[in-house]
Amino acid sequence: MASKGAPAAGKLWGGRFTGGLDPIMQQYNESIYFDRAFYSQDIRGSIAYARANTKNGILTQQEFSEIERGFKQVSKEWQDGTFEINPGVDEDIHTANERRLGEIIGKEIGGKLHTGRSRNDQVATDMRLWLRDQLDQLESYLVDFLKVIAARAEQEIEHVMPGYTHLQRAQPIRWSHWMLMYGSFFAADLQRLRELKFRVNKLPLGCGALAGNPFNIDRDAMAKELGFDGLIMNSMAGVADRDFVVETMQWGSMLMMHMSRWAEDLIIYSSGEFSFVKLADAYSTGSSLMPQKKNPDSLELLRGKAGRAFGQMSGLMMSVKGIPSTYNKDLQESVEPLLDHVKTVGDSLQIATGVLSTLAILPNNMLKSLTPDMLATDLADYLVRKGVPFRETHHISGQVVALAEKESRPMDQLSFEQLEGVDKRFEKDVLKVFDYQKSVEMRSAKGGTSRSAVMEQIEAVKKALAGEA
Repeated sequence: MASKGAPAAGKLWGGRFTGGLDPIMQQYNESIYFDRAFYSQDIRGSIAYARANTKNGILTQQEFSEIERGFKQVSKEWQDGTFEINPGVDEDIHTANERRLGEIIGKEIGGKLHTGRSRNDQVATDMRLWLRDQLDQLESYLVDFLKVIAARAEQEIEHVMPGYTHLQRAQPIRWSHWMLMYGSFFAADLQRLRELKFRVNKLPLGCGALAGNPFNIDRDAMAKELGFDGLIMNSMAGVADRDFVVETMQWGSMLMMHMSRWAEDLIIYSSGEFSFVKLADAYSTGSSLMPQKKNPDSLELLRGKAGRAFGQMSGLMMSVKGIPSTYNKDLQESVEPLLDHVKTVGDSLQIATGVLSTLAILPNNMLKSLTPDMLATDLADYLVRKGVPFRETHHISGQVVALAEKESRPMDQLSFEQLEGVDKRFEKDVLKVFDYQKSVEMRSAKGGTSRSAVMEQIEAVKKALAGEA
């Protein structure tokens, strides 16, 4: 039988308990080995909280100075890698920091730090502080990626390639137009990220365990010190909310969905059957068996990591959906997936930027993959400009495609007489239709693949980067 009080001694919650924890339960319960990532944020929040408790008379100025001094040493120990976790006692980062603070400045002063505060509002504050910094970093990675997309689109605007629907060659497009399709996706992701950051940056500190703070603490002053845009106005919501984690993962999952599609296109385009692009050696690997192989592992990993991101998001939503108000230990399950999700998305953006920055394109192979039948719509449009209804011109163009197949020759090698035999309204200038550059230039309405339309898209991406769209 456990000795009375011993196993729970030293824990923040230990006074109520006289029995010991099952060792497996102790390990199952602790979070210190992953939430120590928040050590800096936990210290910043604690100093702000101590300062607020000094203003309302809970702490003296001398006591606050000691707490601040002690935390500076704790922070340095974490930074230097000399902080020693006390297994079985330091169950989380809050306990570890407060335990070490007491050792440095004495438990009498250190023990006053937590007055009116709960680990419930403390962890929510730590997570939001940490995530806010991480989202700033993710934004910078995404901005870098979009800058590369815009720069390459502008530099390589001359090159024409097949555009696909159903993975079948459809119409000629500019290579830049393909890049800017993803540019528009990622620009929308950037806009969503900026909106997300505003909702993350709300302060829960001062909400207590769930009912609020009894010492009239100045939450607005703490928010200002810690750089928050505002407060979570309901104390129960402050400790219960993990929507900011779920929304971050929803955002990251959507970005990774776009990243996966982008990677899949480049995997296809880098294959021998297409050979539109060639990956740099830095982002490829070889085969252990086949010396000729050059595998697009970077792109395959990007595609695979998307599934990892989706799983983290859906897993957390399943954990949160059924818990009652307010704080429940289930919410601890929001920390590990968030840490991994943010790292996965950040690493993926950096890899994608490296891939695109070093990617070689093979314009001649793109050009060779264009075939005259891809101009069948242009042929129909030719007759539309002569006043023929599109539904009729579509049928006529299909007859020309069938004739070319019957004659076993490309459409552009049919004679004018053969075209005239299909429809008398064709005139000799119809042969000018079979020009890929002319085809892309005809798509000049906003959003199209002409040079002018593509340049407008580049400007739109640049405006998104500047926060103007």
